[in-house]
Amino acid sequence: MFDCIVVGAGPAGASAAYHLAKRGRSVLLLEKHSLPRYKPCSGGVSPVVAQWFDFDFAPAIAQKVEMIRYTWKLEDPVIAKLETREPMWLVQRDVFDHFLVQQAQQQGAELRDRTEVCQISWQGDYWQVSTMGESVTGRYLIAADGAEGPLRRWLGFKPAKQRLGAVMETPTNGHTRQDVWFEFGLVKNGSIWSFPKGDHTTVGIATFIGGEPNDLTQTLQEYALQAGVATADSHPLAHPLALWDGNQKLHGQNALLVGEAAALVDPFTAEGIRPGMYSGMKAAAAIDQALQGNQAALENYTQTIHQEWGADLAWAQKLAGLFYRMPGVAYRLGIKRPMATQRIGQILCGELRYADVANYAIKKLSGSLIPGRG
Repeated sequence: MFDCIVVGAGPAGASAAYHLAKRGRSVLLLEKHSLPRYKPCSGGVSPVVAQWFDFDFAPAIAQKVEMIRYTWKLEDPVIAKLETREPMWLVQRDVFDHFLVQQAQQQGAELRDRTEVCQISWQGDYWQVSTMGESVTGRYLIAADGAEGPLRRWLGFKPAKQRLGAVMETPTNGHTRQDVWFEFGLVKNGSIWSFPKGDHTTVGIATFIGGEPNDLTQTLQEYALQAGVATADSHPLAHPLALWDGNQKLHGQNALLVGEAAALVDPFTAEGIRPGMYSGMKAAAAIDQALQGNQAALENYTQTIHQEWGADLAWAQKLAGLFYRMPGVAYRLGIKRPMATQRIGQILCGELRYADVANYAIKKLSGSLIPGRG
């Protein structure tokens, strides 16, 4: 019997497996796909994640950038240099995720990829996890199977609120850009972004408020062609996003939710890798404490995520609600101000929290709606 079975080998699951194995716990990491595997994702990573691990991430980083470009309907550009200690990381998820899994394996975690979980059952004091080929048992279970995985539902949690996003990959043909590019105004209630990753560029799109648009992938393709970052034979892939939508219970009977299974995607930027890795790290610490007899450890995990992420993502949600309802005003009063662009960069790189800046930004944007102000 394993101390813990982790289902899903993305950044959240691999981080949990790494930190549990490093503590000397027996860990089984199950992944339905063959690794390395392609994952539709923009791949922006805050360098602050390096503080949570004791190895060098350099082999898993496709490119580092310190320039951010913003446009309004492909015009009125704003270009800013990130005044941060470390540039923003851009990664290919097949490389990055597999690298994290390999680090967990080096600590003693056992990986079984091409192994899809088809049923789980609580046996009184351990979990029985059934796959197509066998049944395995573990004292604790971590659901890290993403926005589309079944474990959240199987564990009895209410469905997470989801929105659609889309990404497309295109080769750079030797013309690698040195900036990340955020476009506002072409998609209602959301934004488009373009991230360079060495020999490829990833272009993404999402909406954050309001109804779901019917033409998300078409809008993305049209933008990419107009912006010159994709060719006509590049095809977008739609995927769900489990955006944070209020604090929720994340622990059950000897089980925890992490990453997108816990709906921890940033409701303003759609960032998911950093909160996923953080939740995996904290889940590992909680289960280690539970194995030592701390009966409150799993409940404490939920409280930790609420305090460390939920409180800040509540500000992100408020900011998104205002920003995306009047993006033209937000662009003029926010993006075009040098200090504001620096603050966005610091948030993306993990050096500032929304709580540090959102109250002022919300007051500034709200004031613009009052006649004679803004």
